[in-house]
Amino acid sequence: MASRATLSLLRLPLALSRARPVAPGALAFLHHPSSPVSVAPLASARPLSTQFISSSNRRSSPPSLAQYQSHILARRFLSSTPASASPSEPPSSDPAKASDSKTPSAAPVPPAVVAAGISSAVPTPKAKSRFWRFTSFVVYLLGAGVSTIFLLIAAFFLYDASTYKELDDAEDVEVSLLALNPNIGGPKNLPILESYLDDEECEAKKISSHKPRLVILGSGWGAVGLVKNVNPNDYHITVISPRNHFLFTPMLPSATVGTLEFRSLVEPIRRIVASVNGHYIEASAEKVEFQDRLVEVKQHLPDGSSRDFYVPYDKLVVAVGSQTNSHGVNGLEYCNFLKTIEDARLVREKVFRNLELACLPGTSEDERKRLLSFVVCGGGPTGVEFAAELYDFLNEDLCNTYPKLLRNLVSVHIVQSQGHILNTYDEKISQYAQERFINDSIDVLTNARVKSVEPDRVIFSQKNADGVAENKELPCGMCLWSTGVTLCDITKDIAASLPGHQRNKRAIETDTHLRVLGAPLGEVYAIGDCSTVRTNITEHIVEFLKTYAVKANVSIENYEITFQQWRDIAQNIKRRFPQASEHLRRVDSLFTEFDQDHSGTLAFAELTALLKNIDSKVTSLPATAQRANQQGIYLGRKFTKLARAQESLAMDEVVNKDIDDLVHRPFAYHHLGSLAYVGNAAVFDFNGYSLVGGLVAVYLWRSVYFAQSVSFRTRALLFMDWLTRGLFGRDITPL
Repeated sequence: MASRATLSLLRLPLALSRARPVAPGALAFLHHPSSPVSVAPLASARPLSTQFISSSNRRSSPPSLAQYQSHILARRFLSSTPASASPSEPPSSDPAKASDSKTPSAAPVPPAVVAAGISSAVPTPKAKSRFWRFTSFVVYLLGAGVSTIFLLIAAFFLYDASTYKELDDAEDVEVSLLALNPNIGGPKNLPILESYLDDEECEAKKISSHKPRLVILGSGWGAVGLVKNVNPNDYHITVISPRNHFLFTPMLPSATVGTLEFRSLVEPIRRIVASVNGHYIEASAEKVEFQDRLVEVKQHLPDGSSRDFYVPYDKLVVAVGSQTNSHGVNGLEYCNFLKTIEDARLVREKVFRNLELACLPGTSEDERKRLLSFVVCGGGPTGVEFAAELYDFLNEDLCNTYPKLLRNLVSVHIVQSQGHILNTYDEKISQYAQERFINDSIDVLTNARVKSVEPDRVIFSQKNADGVAENKELPCGMCLWSTGVTLCDITKDIAASLPGHQRNKRAIETDTHLRVLGAPLGEVYAIGDCSTVRTNITEHIVEFLKTYAVKANVSIENYEITFQQWRDIAQNIKRRFPQASEHLRRVDSLFTEFDQDHSGTLAFAELTALLKNIDSKVTSLPATAQRANQQGIYLGRKFTKLARAQESLAMDEVVNKDIDDLVHRPFAYHHLGSLAYVGNAAVFDFNGYSLVGGLVAVYLWRSVYFAQSVSFRTRALLFMDWLTRGLFGRDITPL
């Protein structure tokens, strides 16, 4: 009977009612009315579809055609059975069984269906392959990327279209009469520029025209740092400079060989000054009249003539930088320099002109070697980076566009007066750079001093192994002079006009508040390469001891200080001379070392010897862009505090006092490290910690300078130049 029931089940017609799956997890039974055989409930509470999948996975071979047909017919039979159907059983008197009988049971399952492991639930769809999922993901990303690029291009064109404007009707502009007809005055009876053409253009400029006049000489790192950090609502700002742009000097060697474009390194100074409602005058400062608070300015006209006038100031900041130091060497008119964008353009023209001359068929072998000999005088960061950039160009781009013969004839030489290049860096860094240059066939000549430069050669002397100087010469097609800096003309004039106060022949001396020594207090400041901070602590010994000696009613020369008093004096020195802080870390050991009579006190002579020892260890600040920028930021913030404190100081009747010291702390230079490019590699010196490396270090070097760039515009141009070099090589057009 059971077999007949199974056969009748398999012969059910195909056209049955729509399927209704059994509830998941329910106990499924199969019972055929014509068969007395009943099937026990399934042992597992899982859905039959899960059992079927599990059993299918455990099979060693796929199901036969007969089994597949049985599966289909059984599923259709189950779908035709009502879900609420239950077997007819007599009611039970047991309360527990009665409660169980209220729950409807599932439909009975025939033995053949149980044997086949068939479920009425919808089967799980087959998962897509990994390749299909990966392909779909890639296509999705490409579609999203293309759509994003299309939207960005459309947005750019919409923005670009909005930048084109029609000519508006001209409107009346208010101009001060003093701007059109300035007053005549000053020691030389020159026009005094007391008002500007745009002082009345807007309300903000009208307000600033009545503020204290802040005049800044220069457009370098110090000047830009000051302009960006001063409050524009507190001062009437004027920048005077013959250079109408800010130059990113650390990347200047890269522009000489086409790695970067010149425009990527400059930012118009007018754009920077306009952000603070300031003014710019393209002229050169000639002289400062301290008594009249006037700056004499010379403006060069296109016809070769000049125009002189005065610019008044309430606060003057000298940030004119420096010029190349000749060291008394003759023949520098045959050399190229690398301090301005014009210098970089001339170097670029000279390099490519020599390459073109060397390609001419009539050029002799000796002349070709001379034209392709490049000599760098000076082993500092500028000279080293130029030599590295030049070598990279000759090695990576020269053979692609010029005859390969030239590459075999090119030579690069560095003439350094010290025992190694990059002598201001850590010794490990200097040694690495020198070894890398030697490996790259760059000739490094140390302990060599240039005597003279001629049109076709460099004459120098070099010490041999015995320490004896030997005269040598190098034929050269181009000589780059990069051997330090010296004072500009305006800097020399300021130092000469303050005799008795300015004793340094290489820079303007300032105090720790960056005020020019000898000038009226709080009126004239100097920052950057043109200045140096005087830290002569010994000169202030009387000031340090005066308070203690007066209280003890003893002369300063006979007063002896205790250890606690020495600690107080050391704290005062750290506050007034921050650069001496690192030499006053162990005040106890210093006290013991200079207490020669072991009396437990320091006499006047012993304290003098101690302070002189500290003076000898304090070094001058480096002439770097990093230092100038920090000083500019310092002055900008201090001027803002001074402007805000004027009212309170006037109410407190504070006069004839050191207002700068009351309002702001002295300047403290924080060395953030030094870095240099040495040819597809870079070196870093961070306060004693050195780092050298290849391309990873190069990308880090680029990232540092990219972050220090002055504006988003220059950052975008730098990025595009680096991208262009990678895709198409360096630009070999000598424009």
